[in-house]
Amino acid sequence: MFRKKSIFTFLKAQVAAFLGGSTDYCLMILLTEVFKLHFTVSILISGTVGAIINFNINRLWVFKNQASCSDQINSQLLKFALVVLGSISLKSFGTLVLQKIFQIDYRIGRLITDSFVSYGFNYPLIKYWVFRVNEKQKVIESN
Repeated sequence: MFRKKSIFTFLKAQVAAFLGGSTDYCLMILLTEVFKLHFTVSILISGTVGAIINFNINRLWVFKNQASCSDQINSQLLKFALVVLGSISLKSFGTLVLQKIFQIDYRIGRLITDSFVSYGFNYPLIKYWVFRVNEKQKVIESN
């Protein structure tokens, strides 16, 4: 069914997502409530800060044995940046839709949107695209 290693990787990724996401969410509220930025702008700024935290935890702890040491960090950063751009866009749009159409407070709408984006978009792309093990690395590790 599920391998123990896969479950452990998933749980570690959730810790990374929680740390980056908590920073992102708290900063979004600070920028919106204290600095009076529109929440979509706050999401862009806070999402970038949260992504930096998330990338570093993923690279150095969650997927460190999965990604080859010879992988260029630039390649991973570019891929991660594309995932983050998509993620921030989905979060911002989803939160806006929930707020405008369904009159849900942006803070609650953001949590709802984050749930779908994190599990359905971020995790699969980060695991299987950004930090995936290439075939050459699998051969090296098995020897």
